[in-house]
Formats: sequence, C-alpha cells, structure tokens
Amino acid sequence: MKIDGSAAIVTGGASGLGRATAEMLVERGARVVLFDLASSPGPEVEAALGGSAKFIPGDVTSEEDAQRAIDAASALGPLRIAVNCAGIGSGARIAGRDGPFPLDVFKRVVEVNLIGTFNVLRLAAHRMAQGEPIDGERGVVVNTASIAAFEGQIGQAAYSASKGGIVALTIVSARDLASLLIRVCTIAPGTFDTPLLGRLREDIRAELANAIPHPKRLGNPREFAQLATHIIENPALNGETIRLDGALRMAPR
Repeated sequence: MKIDGSAAIVTGGASGLGRATAEMLVERGARVVLFDLASSPGPEVEAALGGSAKFIPGDVTSEEDAQRAIDAASALGPLRIAVNCAGIGSGARIAGRDGPFPLDVFKRVVEVNLIGTFNVLRLAAHRMAQGEPIDGERGVVVNTASIAAFEGQIGQAAYSASKGGIVALTIVSARDLASLLIRVCTIAPGTFDTPLLGRLREDIRAELANAIPHPKRLGNPREFAQLATHIIENPALNGETIRLDGALRMAPR
C-alpha cells in the first residue's frame, strides 16, 4: 500500500508507539488522525505535525467515538491505513494475599486492549472496503499485541489474555477481509522506551534493558514505526504476528 496520499488513523497516537508511527506516516506523505484520550497530549502532537495531522479525542471502546475518528480520517483523504496502538496494562496475581484478581480490572483491560482494537479494526475495514483498489489492495490494518501474549509474566493475566486475543484475531481478520483486498498484521513488541517505562527508576530500566540479548537496550518507538510502515508497504505481509523484541523471551517475573 502506498502511504503517500493516503489517510490513516492511529489509536493511541498522542504518545509512545502510536506517536512515533503517526510521525513516520506523516513523514511519508500520509495525513493522520490521532485518536486518543482527551487527557492525552493530542493537541500538542497535532500542532507539532502541522497540517498533516488532526487530533480526535475519544475512547477506542466507544462505537460513537471510533466512528467519529474514522469519519475525520476519511475527510483527510481516502482511508487506507489503520494502526491500533491504544492499550492499558494491569498487575495482579489471579489469587493471593489480597484476594482474587479484581474482575472489573480484568474486564477493563480486555475491553480496552482487545475489544477496543476490534472496534476500530471493524469500522476502519468497513470504510476501507468502500474505496477504490490501488495496486490490488484497498487498505492495511496493523494491530499491536505484546510478547506477553506468548510469555506472560506473573501478574499479567489480564494483559496477556487481551494481547493473546489480538494475536488470535490476526489470521481470522486477514481471512475475513481478504476478499475486500484488506490486509491485517500484528506487531508483538518487547520492552520499549515509552512514557510508561519512562516513569520507572533508572535501575529498573537498566535491568529491563540488560535482559534483552541484542541490542541490549530498550526498543526505540521509531523502530516500531519502521516495522509498521514496512508492513503497510509490503503487499505480501498478511495474517502474521511479528515479534519485535531483540530476541527477548520473558522470564516468569
């Protein structure tokens, strides 16, 4: 899929992996909707990206908010690209001294990470399907899972389950949407230098980096964006989940 001249929507586009992806898409000629929470630095990112980006505040779990963001992206040009980066985490054992894992927390993580991803995926794909094919395809969706989908650590029950759902959704989505000429892939990142990890103590950040075989450092969000844009541009990539982790395999804790 040609990025130049296309419109895109990036969820979680105001920070971290989403912001890096939005920036790279703009650099390659796309016009991008940054779909993120009202409390995010969306207005500042929109201003930094000039007239090529528009911030639309909202919640990925809301059908109305997501549709509004899709409409806004379509107003910028033909919607051909969707990148789902929005997500949240949690930390609690399934059962322990504090009692069972809070069910409302589990539901919320699954709702944002898995249902939110599916919500934007389905609405974006429906809009892409109405466009004219270019070089044999109408659009590309890139979702974000995590290596926790494969090696969830202690306390990551909700997060791992939600990300595992995204991995399982990938091949089904690719098959469902193949007749519409829409591709779907997923990136499963390891430990990246995002605002979430930026709040950790430096010794903890160093420990996380040291666990990565090579390169022995936290991932750069631009590296995630590079893979996302390559998936968009490479027509043979479809139905695949790609690990981006420097050969990291997570230990139990």
